[in-house]
Amino acid sequence: MTAPVLGSLTWVPATDRADLLAAPVAAVLAGLTAPVWVAEIDDDLADTAAFTDAYGVPAAASANCVVVAARRGAETTLAACLVLATTRADVNGLVRRHLGARKASFAPQDVAVAESGMAYGGITPVGLPSSWPVLVDAAVAEAELLVVGSGTRGSKLAVPGAVLAGLPGAVVLEGLGQPVG
Repeated sequence: MTAPVLGSLTWVPATDRADLLAAPVAAVLAGLTAPVWVAEIDDDLADTAAFTDAYGVPAAASANCVVVAARRGAETTLAACLVLATTRADVNGLVRRHLGARKASFAPQDVAVAESGMAYGGITPVGLPSSWPVLVDAAVAEAELLVVGSGTRGSKLAVPGAVLAGLPGAVVLEGLGQPVG
């Protein structure tokens, strides 16, 4: 296995550095269909803009995972949306309709952290509860390799788009990621 070249980071097989991963992420690595890589980063540089600036990883090679709370009546469904970092998830349109909700919004931080078992700012679709829908933009699914969170703020994963699209509960949606601006 040859490590990827993404920015100035040193990538190693994620299975070799479980100490850099949130427990739910480490627990599912062996079941994935392709190698996943991890790189250690500064916790303060985990947010996408700071990360891409500091480590030279293009925003187009990064994906953001946002946790959404979709409500219909008294029932709330948590879901993850995965879009390229150059776009924003269409939460009030496509996500709301796909989940059959009357209202959809970003989940409160404390709920996202407690329910995912991951750190805010590091939540990733890898290792999320199997009951959660994972909505993946088609551009993410088609990408050769993307940088995503690792469940912690102290590292990032490099994962093939096909692996992300093949996660439990994943549904690929065209147009999930909308252009910014």
